[in-house]
Amino acid sequence: MSDASFAFLVHPRTRLAPDMGLIWAPLARVPERYYDLALRRLPLRPFTMAGVQIDSRRVGRIVMVPYGARHLLEEPVAGRARVHRAVDVAARTGADIVGLGALTATVTRGGSSLSGRADVGVTNGNAFTAAIVDTQARQLLDDRPGAPGRRVAVVGASGSVGSAVSELLAADAAVDHLSLIARSRPRLEALADRIGGRVPTSIGTDLTGLADADLIILLTASADALVRPEHLAPGAVVLDATQPRNTAPDLLVARPDVTIVDGGIVSIPSLRLTGGDIGLPNGRAYACFAETALLSLTGHTGHFCLGVPTLEQVAHTRALAADLAHLGFTPAVPTSFGRPLAATGTKVAA
Repeated sequence: MSDASFAFLVHPRTRLAPDMGLIWAPLARVPERYYDLALRRLPLRPFTMAGVQIDSRRVGRIVMVPYGARHLLEEPVAGRARVHRAVDVAARTGADIVGLGALTATVTRGGSSLSGRADVGVTNGNAFTAAIVDTQARQLLDDRPGAPGRRVAVVGASGSVGSAVSELLAADAAVDHLSLIARSRPRLEALADRIGGRVPTSIGTDLTGLADADLIILLTASADALVRPEHLAPGAVVLDATQPRNTAPDLLVARPDVTIVDGGIVSIPSLRLTGGDIGLPNGRAYACFAETALLSLTGHTGHFCLGVPTLEQVAHTRALAADLAHLGFTPAVPTSFGRPLAATGTKVAA
């Protein structure tokens, strides 16, 4: 393995207090409105919040961007500046490559605004995320007992990960039908043209297209829970690979026939964070984090995935994961809101 070091950028998600409590538990007790005001108005600096160990080696660090999900989406120029400052911090502390977590990728146009940096490599993590989500989607379709339907809807299909996942699922006609859903119809039409009739495809700009889907893959850049009970077909499976999440636990209360699976989660059994955490137990990581670790551990230099990942980049991350298979880098055993699927009563096989 390489002796290079990486940094991974994170930020507080929709509920600020619980995420600040991941840095230091007492911070979770501060009222939400104070965090909202402080993060918007104070010139808070990015900082290292945790160290990363894999296979008992210190291999990287987690850098906190002190700006919430809504702040990044509502004030993208200010958010982009904060992300750039966080990359400065990462470079000064010795990182060779920086991964962009959650909406830090969105506000930098998938890292494209950082393409001019020569002092540190940058990746948005979307290539390996697409690889993991594609694998998870296929497993979920194969594991639905007594439900042979393979109609799939991709919400956020025109985005960086969504377009790659859509092309991967269409490449070998792994699905019966693809519903591509996003806000931009021209981008959806261009994606449908690239898929080129390999599977029956429809496009739409609202969530009414979910009503006929057996599997819904969520890949949007939103701070809200978008999917409501009335959107979903009976017995639908939802693979939510968003951060912040596009689903809320109360959806399962209203629709107990529906299964919600945490998407884009990778198993790295020896992974440990020291000094803080990012909301996952030891041994598990988001796929965008895992991509950054893969590149660093295998000695990659320079930028990797900026903007939309190519299918060649997706294949490359899969090859890197295979090379480091002794460390894991495989899709994690499925969970729903962090709980094992068996504990939720779902019929989808683990």
